[in-house]
Amino acid sequence: MADTTTWTDDNLMSLQSHVLAGERAHPGATGDFSWILSAISLATKTIGNKVRRARIEDVLGELSAENTHGERQQKLDVIANDIIKSCLGSRANIGVLVSEEDEEPTVLKTRDEGGRYAVFFDPLDGSSNIDVSVGVGTIFGIVRLPADGKGGVDAILSPDAEIVAAGYVLYGSSTIFMLTTGHGVDMFVLDHSIGSYVLAKRGVTMPHARPIYSINEAYSSRFSDGVRSYLSWAHEHNYSSRYIGSMVADVHRTLLKGGIFIYPATSDRPDGKLRLLYEAMPMAMLIEQAGGRAITTSGTRILDLCPTTLHERTGVVLGSTDEVDLFENHQ
Repeated sequence: MADTTTWTDDNLMSLQSHVLAGERAHPGATGDFSWILSAISLATKTIGNKVRRARIEDVLGELSAENTHGERQQKLDVIANDIIKSCLGSRANIGVLVSEEDEEPTVLKTRDEGGRYAVFFDPLDGSSNIDVSVGVGTIFGIVRLPADGKGGVDAILSPDAEIVAAGYVLYGSSTIFMLTTGHGVDMFVLDHSIGSYVLAKRGVTMPHARPIYSINEAYSSRFSDGVRSYLSWAHEHNYSSRYIGSMVADVHRTLLKGGIFIYPATSDRPDGKLRLLYEAMPMAMLIEQAGGRAITTSGTRILDLCPTTLHERTGVVLGSTDEVDLFENHQ
């Protein structure tokens, strides 16, 4: 049978080439992003391979230890965390690494020593789903640190720290790398035959509306009156419910198909459950760059929040602009 594959400039463009092309379009670019993203690319390809081989290599299941949040760690949580820290730790322009799995940040160098950026990451979101082969992922945000020479927590939590890039990698039926550097959202797919992420779609945009909501309704008795009011309205208006239980997978579907993803504060978790720095903020940046909205359950724009602690939590509402507006009408 003849090969009918059509090669274009896009599906021949690697993630690295795409980033370098973007830097050439900005004369003041330093090349920092290409170094950081190449490390993230290597780390996530390695993690993806571990995820695919988890059952074969017997790295499924929990460890006896808990992470800093009191959550039972999966074996692959620790493996993924070590892989990312190993890949990013050698980059001269990274000053601080902040991981969900570590109580304290890994401080590599101050701004004066060349540490211009911090990288925040959830190494393996949804890892408890690996045992049943549900899509899981890595979430990351890249933050430019203030130029005052400070390092560590003071630099990370400074109001002058600025998130400049964000993304996630979904390890599912294919390995998808979603990325924004503040100029829209681009989607890359890992081509295993050449070992490279290749550009699959430029300028991903969300539909303005779609009658789909994603929330764990099993906890509805703990939701606020406003959230319950919205859900009752959605039921009356024939909305569909789609909930996977892996944030990366749920957000990926919402970003591509439209609708709304809600992970609200609850009576037993009044501050919410998702972490602001390395879950909510990177996803908020992606959603906004794709034309959507990202707010807390109290209505504050997530990217306007200034974190006060490394592992601060928040309620999250993100999705199509019209759907988030409708949610707000019930609060």
